[in-house]
Amino acid sequence: MIKIARIDGDGIGKEVTAAGVKILDSLDLNFDYVEGEAGRECFDKNGTTIPEETIKIAKNSKATLFGAITSTPGEKSPIITLRKELDVYANLRPIKSFKGVNCLFDDLDFLIVRENTEGLYSYLEDGNDEKVVAKRVITKEASERISRVAFNQAIKRNSDKVTCVHKANVLKKTDGVFKKAFYDVSEDFPDIKTNDYYVDATAMYLLTKPWEFDVIVTSNLFGDILSDASAGLVGGLGLAPSGNIGDKHGLFEPVHGSAPDIAGQNISNPIAMTLSIAMMLEYLNEDYWADKVKIACENVLEKGKVLTPDLGGSNKTMDVACEIINEIQALI
Repeated sequence: MIKIARIDGDGIGKEVTAAGVKILDSLDLNFDYVEGEAGRECFDKNGTTIPEETIKIAKNSKATLFGAITSTPGEKSPIITLRKELDVYANLRPIKSFKGVNCLFDDLDFLIVRENTEGLYSYLEDGNDEKVVAKRVITKEASERISRVAFNQAIKRNSDKVTCVHKANVLKKTDGVFKKAFYDVSEDFPDIKTNDYYVDATAMYLLTKPWEFDVIVTSNLFGDILSDASAGLVGGLGLAPSGNIGDKHGLFEPVHGSAPDIAGQNISNPIAMTLSIAMMLEYLNEDYWADKVKIACENVLEKGKVLTPDLGGSNKTMDVACEIINEIQALI
C-alpha cells in the first residue's frame, strides 16, 4: 500500500483532483489516499491556510497530490509552505505541444527546471507603508543542487544542452553565484552543451525561437514567470503539469489556479492534473502506468471529441476523465 497525500484545495482544485483520483483508481495500483486541507476555505474554517496536520500528512506520505488553492491576502501560501517543509527544491515544468491543440508552436518539447526554495520567495520582507525591502536569497548550495538536477534531467530526456537563465549583469552578486554554480556543475557533465542567457533575452527567445531550448535552469521567480509564459506557447495553463522533487519527497500539482469564476460548473480542464499524475507515477517508479496515462491524454487531445470549453469543447471535467480512462483501457 502506497500512501499518497491528497490536498484538493478549493475552487476547481477539488474538481480536477477528483477527476485525477478517478483516473488513478482505474489503474492496477495499490494507493491509499490521506486527505489534508489547505487554501481559502481551510482558512475560513480553521483560521490557517495550511494546518500543521496537513504538513504532517504530506511528510508521512510517499508523494503528495495537490489541486489548487484560492490565495488568502496577508496569509502564507500553502504551496510555498509545503515546498519548503518538504524540501522539494526542484520544480519541473514540462512545456510540450500536443496534436489537436490550437497553439502558437506545434513542435515544442522542453523542460524548465526552477529552483524552488529561495530567491525572492523566501518570505524575507520588511518595511512600512513608505518603503518595503525584499531580500533575494541565492546560495551556492541551492544553485549547485538545482543545476545538477537540470543536467540529470537532460540525460533522462536524451537532451544535449542545458541553458542557464539569470540576470547577472544587474544582480551581480546573487545571480553571479547562480551562474558560477551552473558552470561549476557543468564540468561533471562534459558531454552536455551549455549556454546562458539573461532572463529578458530568454523571454524574447521563447517567442521567437523556442525550439532552441531543451532544458532551462533558473532561479525561483524567473522560473515561475517563464514557465507560465511558456505554457501560453502550447495551449495554456490547462495543459501545464508540474512536479516538485526533493531528496525525500515529491509534490505534484497542475500549474493553473483555483479559477473561482468557473468553480462549481465542472468544466475545468483535468489534463494538467492528469499529466501531473503521470509525473507522480514516474517519481514512484510506475513507468508503465505513467506512459499509459500520458499517451491516453495525447490521444484524447488529438481526437478532439471530448474536451472542456477552454479547448473549444462542451464537455464536463469528469467526461474528459472518463475518456482518458477509456483510452488507457484501450492501451492495455
